[in-house]
Amino acid sequence: MKKIVITGGNGFIGSNLVNFLIKKNIYVINIDKNKYSKGSYLLKNNKSKNYKFYNLDINNRKILKVFTRHQPDAIFNLAAETHVDRSIDTPKDFINSNILGTFNILEQIRKYKKKNKKKIRLIHISTDEVYGDLKKNERSDEKYSYKPSSPYSASKASADHLIKSYVRTYNIDAVISNCCNNFGPGQFPEKLIPTLIFNILNNKPLPIYGKGLNSREWIFVEDHCKGLFKILKNGKKGESYNIGTGMNINNLKLTKILLKIIKSNQIKLGNNVKIKFVKDRPGHDFRYALNSNKIKKKLGWKPEDNFISALNKTFNWYYNNQNFFKTFSKDKFFRRLGLKL
Repeated sequence: MKKIVITGGNGFIGSNLVNFLIKKNIYVINIDKNKYSKGSYLLKNNKSKNYKFYNLDINNRKILKVFTRHQPDAIFNLAAETHVDRSIDTPKDFINSNILGTFNILEQIRKYKKKNKKKIRLIHISTDEVYGDLKKNERSDEKYSYKPSSPYSASKASADHLIKSYVRTYNIDAVISNCCNNFGPGQFPEKLIPTLIFNILNNKPLPIYGKGLNSREWIFVEDHCKGLFKILKNGKKGESYNIGTGMNINNLKLTKILLKIIKSNQIKLGNNVKIKFVKDRPGHDFRYALNSNKIKKKLGWKPEDNFISALNKTFNWYYNNQNFFKTFSKDKFFRRLGLKL
């Protein structure tokens, strides 16, 4: 693979993937509309000759011109609205981006293939949330039925089904990945871990939904990027691959672990910060958990980063890059969402 397009390359996972691929001497074309910021904090000092940015919405048909100009070998589709709370307030944005945006990408790939007699491999990044709420000790593999609970997960499930239909009907070379919760440097402050870190740094209460017992599976973003690269190289057309660590933890326990990490680093923060239980999210799924045996056995991927050490690394990055939080609007990222019913 010599040239790769990343849609949503200024987002959290996208910008980490951009840096990951550039280090492998791959030419990266980043397509992003910069909805939430003026650019990626992680890419602001990128001077690589193997990088090109286009400020473009994935719903814009002009992305075909980008494909034609650069003739990429593959596309990672990471352009999406992702925050569940935000999907409760403004579901239309999620339909437009996650479903219609994916539809436009598929259509432009189809046109490119017909005109240039050349295929582009599509790696579509989905989520574990499409499988819905799981019981204790239950883990969803790729054969599980989709049972999305929120406008966000429903929009991602719709996109997944649309992609599989294009594989069968139009012979598009596409693969889907379903990943668990990511964390790491550069994650937007509306998500749990950066929210906790921001509040600790600013001596504010730590908001925990409900009783804090909702369980999520966590993966360090660098491990996710490595998994996506394995899928790019060896994933089978039309297949789905779960990417998970098997490490589930509830939100309350995660918060306490983060506070212990800060204390062990002898940083004088968080000593007076208190956990504050807040109103739960409407329709909040209690547990997500993936069975990721397929990608481990078929593609030879496995997570490399220990959760505690990766969380420590993540905190240190935010601690040393506190200007990161200043790049976002407080109205968009520091107020509670998901309570409009």
